[in-house]
Amino acid sequence: MKHNTYIKTGALALALLGAMSQPATAQTTRNITLDEAIQLSMQNNKQLKLSKAKVDEAVANTRDAWNNHLPDVKATGSYIRLNNPSIDLKVKTGSSSGGGSGSGNSESSSTPTVNSAAYALVNASIPLFSGLRIHYGVESAKYLEQAAKLDADNDREEVIQNTISAYSNLYKSQTSVELVREDLKQEQQRVTDFTNLESNGLLARNDLLKAELQESNVELSLLDAENNLKITYINMDLMLGLPEDTQLVPDTTSLKNNADAGSIVQWEETALSNRKDINALSFREKAANSAIKSTKGEYYPGLALTGGYIAADIPNLLTVTNALNAGIGLQYNFGALWKTGAKVQQAKARLHEVQANQSMLADEVRVQINQAYQNYVLSQKKIDVYAKAVEQGNENYKITKNKYDNSLVTTTDLLDADVAQLQAKLNYAYAKADAAVAYKKLQQTAGILTVTNSTTNK
Repeated sequence: MKHNTYIKTGALALALLGAMSQPATAQTTRNITLDEAIQLSMQNNKQLKLSKAKVDEAVANTRDAWNNHLPDVKATGSYIRLNNPSIDLKVKTGSSSGGGSGSGNSESSSTPTVNSAAYALVNASIPLFSGLRIHYGVESAKYLEQAAKLDADNDREEVIQNTISAYSNLYKSQTSVELVREDLKQEQQRVTDFTNLESNGLLARNDLLKAELQESNVELSLLDAENNLKITYINMDLMLGLPEDTQLVPDTTSLKNNADAGSIVQWEETALSNRKDINALSFREKAANSAIKSTKGEYYPGLALTGGYIAADIPNLLTVTNALNAGIGLQYNFGALWKTGAKVQQAKARLHEVQANQSMLADEVRVQINQAYQNYVLSQKKIDVYAKAVEQGNENYKITKNKYDNSLVTTTDLLDADVAQLQAKLNYAYAKADAAVAYKKLQQTAGILTVTNSTTNK
C-alpha cells in the first residue's frame, strides 16, 4: 500500500515538474513601446475593421447615388412558336373576277402560314431634369460618407485611448511586481537576521514571529501582483494580436508626461472644433437638409432624352429592321401633389432630430472636457504629493531603523515604517502612469489624440 502511494506521489511530482518546465520554454519576452502597442492594436482591432466596412458601404452608397446620372438601357427579346391559326382577312387580297369555285381556292391560298415569331426591343433613357432629386441625393450621400469617415476616426481615437490605458496597467503591474519582489528580499533578510538574534537570545520570540508574519504577507502580495501581471499579459496579447504566452516589457519612458494643463476654456474650444462626433453630426445635418430638398423635387416633373430600336421577324408575314426612334419624354406623377408633403415632414423631422443631438452632444462634451481636465490636474498634484511621500517614507524608515538598532522603538514600528515606504513607492509609480493616461484622455476628449499621436510617430 505504501509502495503504491510512493509511486503515485513520484508520478505527481514528475507531472508537476513537467508542467512547470513546459510553459517556461514556450513563453517569449518582447520589449514594446507605447507607439508599437498602438500600431499593433489598430491593425488587429475588430471594431476598426467594422468601422472600415461602414465607410466602404457609405462610399458605395455615394457611387450608387451618382449612378442615377447615367442612362438606363433596357433590352427585351422573345421568340415564340405558334400553331396554325385560322386567319380571316377582311381585306380582299386576290382579284374579284373569276369563277365562283375558283374564288374560294384563291382566297385560301393567299392566307400566309405563320408558326413562329421573334422580336427585340432596346430602350434607352437619359435623365435631363428630375426636380434636382438626383443632385441633392448625391449631395446627401457625400455628406453621409464624410460622417462615416469621422465616425471611424472617433473609433480610432477610442482604440488608441484603450491601448494607452492597457499599456499603463501593464507598466503598473510590472512595477508592482518589481517593488514587492525587492521588498520581499528585504523581509527575508530581516527574518534571517532576527532568527540569528533569537537563537542567541538577543531577540524576543514574538518579534521574530512578527517579522515572519510580515514576510508571509509580502509573499502573498507578490503572488497577487504576479497573478495580475499574468492576466495583464493575456489581455494585452489579445488586444495586440500577439500569442497569449508573450511576456511584454513596457518602455518606462513611453509614459513620461510633462505637459502643462493649460486653461479649460482653450480645451473646450478645441473640443468643439475638433471632436469627430461633433463634426460627424454637422455633416449629418447637411445631409438631412439635402434630403429635404431631394424629397421636394418630387413635386416637379421628370424630363428625359429617350431612344429605342425595334426589330421583328414573323416568317411569311412580317419583317422589321432598323426601326429607330428618339425623342424627349416628360413624366409627372400627379399623386405627388398630395403624397410628397408627408415625406417632406419626415425629412424635416430627421433634421430636427440631428439638431437636437447636436445640442445634447455639445453639453456632454463640455462636461467631459471639465471632468478630463480636472482629473489631469489632480493627477499632476498627486505626483508632487507622492514624490514627497517617497522621500518621507525613506527618511522615516531610515530613522526608525536607526532607533530600532538602538532599542528606542519596537519591531512593530519598524515593520510599519517598511510597509509605509513600500506603499509610497507604489503610489508614486502609479501616479506617474495615471498622469500620462489622464493627459491622453484629455486629448481624446478634445478630439486631437489621433493627430497628436500621428505627429509623434512621424
